[in-house]
Amino acid sequence: MPDVYGSGDFQYNFVPGWAKLPRGMTFLECPGVAVDSKDNVYVLTRGEHPIMVFDREGKFLRSFGEGQFSNRTHGLYIAHDDSILAADDGIHTIQKFSPAGEKLMELGQRNRPAPKWGGQPFNRPTSAAIRPSNGDIYVSDGYGNSRIHVYSGEGEYKFSWGSPGIDAGQFIRPHNIAIDSNDRVYVVDREAHRIQIFDARGRFVTMWNNIHRPDAMVLWQDHIYVGELNGMGGVDDAPGLGHRVSVYDLKGKMVCRFGAPEEGEGPGQFIAPHGIAVDSRGDLYVAEVSHTIRGSKMTPPKELRSLSKYQRQR
Repeated sequence: MPDVYGSGDFQYNFVPGWAKLPRGMTFLECPGVAVDSKDNVYVLTRGEHPIMVFDREGKFLRSFGEGQFSNRTHGLYIAHDDSILAADDGIHTIQKFSPAGEKLMELGQRNRPAPKWGGQPFNRPTSAAIRPSNGDIYVSDGYGNSRIHVYSGEGEYKFSWGSPGIDAGQFIRPHNIAIDSNDRVYVVDREAHRIQIFDARGRFVTMWNNIHRPDAMVLWQDHIYVGELNGMGGVDDAPGLGHRVSVYDLKGKMVCRFGAPEEGEGPGQFIAPHGIAVDSRGDLYVAEVSHTIRGSKMTPPKELRSLSKYQRQR
């Protein structure tokens, strides 16, 4: 009988070898993953094919985005209409695509970052999400700005909030963003080990603390799924610090957590969760920047597992 990961209503079986890549194609690593209304799985990579699409059984369908991205693709989001937002912190843009891969919009000035910590968009943006009630686009401008920017659905700039710091409404590194049906905005502030929650105008509501370097986040039904990154600054290989998945209800109560204390590529293990998605059946997809964190530092460099599927028990 396969091992079971998680607890309570959130128990999963690891699906070995889920993604069937065509001969000669590789991920290198996968900073993002998202699922559309038909349960097709979109994978953001740092390889030659920036966005790959699979059906829920792992069959490769197509790729797109070639020539549109740097090697620093970062975050992936799919809206209610199946349009796709992809962040690239290497060229300082958010790109919008149709489900077929047609480019619809680009926010930011390609290869022209705003002054670092200056507050203007963008300096290495990390992710984006769409407000369901009106189509506004919310962008976490994470590595060089500590800021959230808001655009209309047509790409017109509206307003921003946030500044570097650890007080409520400030950020160290806003790394991912999600918006629920009540227009509450969830921002993972990775290096502050917390998720902050705001109203749609950027007014602080509350925060959830003590989440180890939250990196990935997705809202599905009445829960927030969070990927936690490993430690840093000399404790990056410490057991029990990050490389795990946690599930919270919308009041901030943790209802499930799994991930072995030791990082790795085996079932139930993670190296560097960076993207997370859930399909209509509750199955879980975890994307990892395992090459950046570990594989690139090996001699010789090695591509490690960076995408996994966990099937929810029914």
